[in-house]
Amino acid sequence: MESLSEVPNALFQMEGQRIRANSLRSQANPNDQPITISKSPMSPPEMDAGLWSKLPQELLERILSFLPLKNFMNLRSTCKHFKSLLFSPPFISKHSSSSSFSSFLLLSHPQCYNHFAFYDSALGAWRNFALSLSALLPCAAGQASLLSTSNGLLCFSLSNSFLVFNLLTKSSRVIEFPAYPFAFELFSLVSTPVGYSLFMVSSGSCTKNTFVYDSKVQFWRKFNGFNPILSDNYHQEAVYYKGSLYFVTPEPFSVACFVLESGKWERPNTELPRELMFVRLLSDGGDGKLYLIGGVGRNGISRSMKLWELGEGMNWVEVESLPEMMCRKLMSVCFHNYDHLYCFWHRGFICVCCYTWPEVLYFKVSRRTWHWLPKCPSLPDKWSCGFRWFSFVPELYASV
Repeated sequence: MESLSEVPNALFQMEGQRIRANSLRSQANPNDQPITISKSPMSPPEMDAGLWSKLPQELLERILSFLPLKNFMNLRSTCKHFKSLLFSPPFISKHSSSSSFSSFLLLSHPQCYNHFAFYDSALGAWRNFALSLSALLPCAAGQASLLSTSNGLLCFSLSNSFLVFNLLTKSSRVIEFPAYPFAFELFSLVSTPVGYSLFMVSSGSCTKNTFVYDSKVQFWRKFNGFNPILSDNYHQEAVYYKGSLYFVTPEPFSVACFVLESGKWERPNTELPRELMFVRLLSDGGDGKLYLIGGVGRNGISRSMKLWELGEGMNWVEVESLPEMMCRKLMSVCFHNYDHLYCFWHRGFICVCCYTWPEVLYFKVSRRTWHWLPKCPSLPDKWSCGFRWFSFVPELYASV
């Protein structure tokens, strides 16, 4: 198990393995003939070390920007100048895209305390990372719970604050609760290229106010709550779509949204499909697509599960149905207790998870096929409930 200080290097190492594997596949010789590489008899001349000090700053930054990211992250501790180059325009333009890294499904479970399981779909491998937050920050000496992830950032709940953490750069920020004591629900982290927001609804009182933390101003904003109950599923996070956070109310099901910019609650004019036993929303991020997953049946029992996409005119268009045998398995593992089911988007996958079951059901959008992700090997043979899955895409320039 890797320690906290080794986590970024381990991620870079896995990324290198993925790139090498792709390179070998793309360069494979179809005829299985040996490839002969000729070597030049002339070795390149060594560069005078004194020339480095005479190079223009822009040219030096441009040259260093071509270093592999893992090597540069190791070199940045040698001097302050190298560390500052990490944020130079040439380096940012080359490495700012999150597509440079693999994406992971992250598993948090009570029986895996102090470490998380990462599944790399490109390599098809599980990795365990030890995250000792108490070694990182004294304020995280107690038990910390992972609440949400978004675009390379992770948000933990501490005793009286939140901790926003970039695993790649090991940078973090502690955000105090807006009041003490403070009980909350429906927590969501939304990260965009210009900053991030923390959303939650206060609980434990008759008046349910909405609180939003904006990283750009580093301040909590308080808004009026929403009169109807938003959700009875505490495992399902809000869905970010076109600048708003979307929710589903309990039966009779309806859609509500919170506009982050104005702080207003709205009810979109959209009619949900009929005979739904449960409803979950998810989006592919930003201004992309909004999806709906629902169980279809009667008398509280789902006989099938379908996927819809929000189309023109705010109408739901059916995309796919879950095969019958896979649907039977999903309904049996949750014992038809649909409060245990939650969904999220992960790099072209629509993931359906159960709080009491260690496997993940996912839909590959590009191929329109359903699959089961196998159980994590680090879990004990006798497991308890509490499976919390997250989408984690490392992002070097996700600022805290």
